[in-house]
Amino acid sequence: MEAAWPPSPCPRSLQVDSPARVLLVDDDPTFTGVLARGLERRGFTCRACASAEDALRCCREFAPSHILLDLNMPGRSGLAALPDLLNEAPEARLVVLTGYSSIATAVEAIKLGAVQYLCKPATVDEILLAFRGEQPAPEHATHPPSLDRMEWEHLQRVLNANDGNISATARALGMHRRTLQRKLQKRPVRR
Repeated sequence: MEAAWPPSPCPRSLQVDSPARVLLVDDDPTFTGVLARGLERRGFTCRACASAEDALRCCREFAPSHILLDLNMPGRSGLAALPDLLNEAPEARLVVLTGYSSIATAVEAIKLGAVQYLCKPATVDEILLAFRGEQPAPEHATHPPSLDRMEWEHLQRVLNANDGNISATARALGMHRRTLQRKLQKRPVRR
């Protein structure tokens, strides 16, 4: 049996046979450029947008079959734009990919119609699995979240319940507003 040449950059099961169009919505042009090249090597056509507003305009003319959406962007957040993006492209499979993940935003994103929620950094193969609604096999045993991680997620839940109002969230948590802002500016720990 002869091997295919040149070798495929990814397993055949993660490549696409029909023309699939991916809309990448992230304010980091370096990240979207690298990701677009990886997806294009696997048969996707990609278009990148740096804001939710641009993504909505692009969605109308590009008609994506898949959308990869970051949550934290200047202007309108990805979470706020998610329902509108799915209204513009109702058949699209939307995956949220963020560096600031929390259980509260993951639950909200899935409720709003995302098929999967991933934490950065994620590989192209992990993103393709997410578009299919699958999860990658765990590489190691799962560890319970750290106390710092649990605190950060709790802060995010309370902030979400207060519609992003820092002052109301600080009052609800019984802490000073500046202390809350400092804690929210820190990136969440992975475990």
